Amino acid sequence: MSTMPANIPDKPALEGLETKWGDTWEAEGVYRFDRDGATRADVYSVDTPPPTASGSLHIGHVFSYTHTDIVSRFKRMRGKRVFYPMGWDDNGLPTERRVQNYYGVRCDPSLPYDPDFTPPHSGGEGKSVRAADQQPISRRNFIELCEELTLEDEKAFETLWRHLGLSVDWTQTYRTIGDDARAASQLAFLRNIERGEAYQALAPTLWDVTFRTAVAQAELEDREQPSAYHRIAFHRPDGEDVLIETTRPELLPACVALVAHPDDERYQPLFGSTVTTPLFGVEVPVLAHPLAQPDKGSGIAMICTFGDVTDVVWWRELKLPNRTIMGQDGRIVSTPPEAITTEGGLAAYDELAGKTVFSAKKAVVEMLADSGELIGDPKPIQHPVKFFEKGDKPLEIVSTRQWYVRNGANDETLRAKLIELGRGMRFHPEFMRVRYENWVEGLTGDWLISRQRFFGVPIPVWYPLDVDGNPDHDRVITAERSQLPVDPSTDVPEGYTAEQRGVPGGFVGEHDVMDTWMTSSLTPQLAGGWERDPELFDLVFPFDTRPQGQDIIRTWLFSTLLRSELEFGVAPWANATISGFIVDPDRKKMSKSKGNVVTPADVLEKHGSDAVRYWAASSRLGTDAAFDPQNPTQIKIGRRLAIKVLNATKLVLGFGEPDGGDDASAVTNPLDRAMLRRLATVVDEATGALEAFNHARALEVTESFFWTFCDDYLELVKERAYGEDADTDGEGRRSAVVAMRRAVRVLLRLFAPVIPFATAEAWSWSESGSIHTAPWPLAAELGVPESTDAGLLDLASRALTSIRGAKTAAKASQKTPVERATIAGPATEIEALRGAADDLRAVGRIAELTFVEADDLEVRDIVLPVALDCSSRTSRAPTVATVGARLVRDASTRVEPGDARSRTQTRV
Repeated sequence: MSTMPANIPDKPALEGLETKWGDTWEAEGVYRFDRDGATRADVYSVDTPPPTASGSLHIGHVFSYTHTDIVSRFKRMRGKRVFYPMGWDDNGLPTERRVQNYYGVRCDPSLPYDPDFTPPHSGGEGKSVRAADQQPISRRNFIELCEELTLEDEKAFETLWRHLGLSVDWTQTYRTIGDDARAASQLAFLRNIERGEAYQALAPTLWDVTFRTAVAQAELEDREQPSAYHRIAFHRPDGEDVLIETTRPELLPACVALVAHPDDERYQPLFGSTVTTPLFGVEVPVLAHPLAQPDKGSGIAMICTFGDVTDVVWWRELKLPNRTIMGQDGRIVSTPPEAITTEGGLAAYDELAGKTVFSAKKAVVEMLADSGELIGDPKPIQHPVKFFEKGDKPLEIVSTRQWYVRNGANDETLRAKLIELGRGMRFHPEFMRVRYENWVEGLTGDWLISRQRFFGVPIPVWYPLDVDGNPDHDRVITAERSQLPVDPSTDVPEGYTAEQRGVPGGFVGEHDVMDTWMTSSLTPQLAGGWERDPELFDLVFPFDTRPQGQDIIRTWLFSTLLRSELEFGVAPWANATISGFIVDPDRKKMSKSKGNVVTPADVLEKHGSDAVRYWAASSRLGTDAAFDPQNPTQIKIGRRLAIKVLNATKLVLGFGEPDGGDDASAVTNPLDRAMLRRLATVVDEATGALEAFNHARALEVTESFFWTFCDDYLELVKERAYGEDADTDGEGRRSAVVAMRRAVRVLLRLFAPVIPFATAEAWSWSESGSIHTAPWPLAAELGVPESTDAGLLDLASRALTSIRGAKTAAKASQKTPVERATIAGPATEIEALRGAADDLRAVGRIAELTFVEADDLEVRDIVLPVALDCSSRTSRAPTVATVGARLVRDASTRVEPGDARSRTQTRV
């Protein structure tokens, strides 16, 4: 047999492998998508989540993206041409906020562009700069800073992803603010308009007063807030009062009705009558509606325009007037509603004009107390209040003109189709499907897609101006396809000149941008080259897989499926893989707002990428995983595994290449064949698990076998493989070496998706080409028929464990010779163990090994030469220790491979 390959290092190590193999993969184009001659059946396509390029990645990103990479690597080894792109989600509010903080600036669209502008805090975080002190700059200057900073973030993200070993094709990247992405987003929106799926309307809108932008239903979150019920008297014509309780007394000037449940007998006599509002003297009707709650407050509520979303429902269904008093800046507007006509009412309103919500509430409560219309003291409560998920002030509802896309909320046919498409997809895990269906079934309004922000995809329309210079929103001027991407705030529509902007008879451009999800919902189209590269799009769409987090099922997954249904009438992918959350040691979800986020760079540097990937791979999809940066136990286990893979491979290759090659026919020893048969079942089980996106199970079965292979099998056969036993013949040695080498080649490929760096290194010591493009192992290539009994490996492992345990119990070295030992057990098991008798004798250094039949399998009467201390330190006499070791079968006390524990009794 030949000697060990010269390229194996004396001390294999993980350090430096990320750089070595990352550079090699890039230079050789290992992960490039090859479309030449491909058909759709040849391709496995991934709709990769584009991370938000506004800051830094956290350990949760590493967790979920590793899950995607494992299956992508597996599919590549299964012979698929893997289309695995990477996008950057670099438009929207998170980027704007980061730019504001980073450079100490804010956008003022009224300012002119300054080509020589230098930010006041370039390169700094600007955290010491108050929002009011941020330097105002033009929209164009602001967008340039956004693009500059996101490019830097994207470079840092790519560096980290490469270090982690993502097998992404880095020639297939896109930016959601790039020219291609903006053109595709605008084209898709224009088609929505053409088909009647997009429209604009003046309507009540959830509004964030801090960011001064509309907010969609999917961006809401409830937060518990302190408040108080104020008991207020409305006045009936007969002089009696009707008492209501409200947490929003500042909205009294916007009151348009009182409402109670139609079955509430207390208020049935009042339905159809009117009452007068306190302070402002406005006559409003008393109406019935089933959404009124008899057990809430006094059972009758005031309807204001608008205090909450229920007010909007009542206003719409009861056809009430709009008396909005809240401005987009979160202050009471200066002009009172036309319904307030009394001198006292107008004077009261003047006290509120220009005040914030908090100050207006305080003023109204004081006026009510003075007028005697506040009954009793306010009652403190805690209740859920709606916030923008990225905001820090409660949302208000203001009336604004916005763009919407139909999403099934008001169209039962579309809603049913979306449910149907979802049921045609496979969710992994399956229980995540209900979250999608619950969202679709709970939709209450169409998708509000316009945003009053700056760094985003512009809505590609203009409006003609009438002779008075007022925009005609009913005659929308849409961009021509040849103009895309377009910015209506600076570009001119077909048929007009720049001089006609803003003048009567001319035009005005739309200043709003699209909700970032309007672009993100097109990731299959953006990555796949829709309308830009039809050949590529036909090869990858519908995509095979959409990996994502569970918290954005209602946003990203739903919106992508909606856009695909509207444009193509099909689901955009066959599978949706949903990762769990990363939680801290206290099982709290990691988030920037909680301050418990762990960034991955230091973890990767300290423990190595393979170790971190192992930690991620150990968790099933949809399952939350705890991470303790102070004691990352699972990562340490992963590092130990990766090092063991290197060392075990070196050990096996150290036996040299067998003479005559390593054909499976050379494996003749029963123990070797049993090991390969067991490995064949591992291959089948791991393959099935990965096909079902169960990477954790695939790793579990592979790793379990690997440690048995290292701790037991290699120990059992290495004496035979070395050929040091005089009784070892050439056939037995070759059988062991061939079996070990074939097993290692299979094990390296089974581990390759999880620990790509260590396996690439170990593979290179004896094989040509990249392991990551090598064929995935098949059970058949191990060359042992299914009829081969794999049980001998387990029997021999248990016997070896008992022999080890006996020596340990006698405080003897494992190298201590054994004069004789007996293995007893049922006839069938004894007969099988005879096939491993030579290996057991060699590894246990047993001079005489005998077999006898018994009811239970056990190793008994192990005789060890022992020198016992007699009466003094200088007087020692040889004696014999006889140890009986029972092979335990009870699962509750089972001896694990490599574990020195066993039930032993020593007799001297």
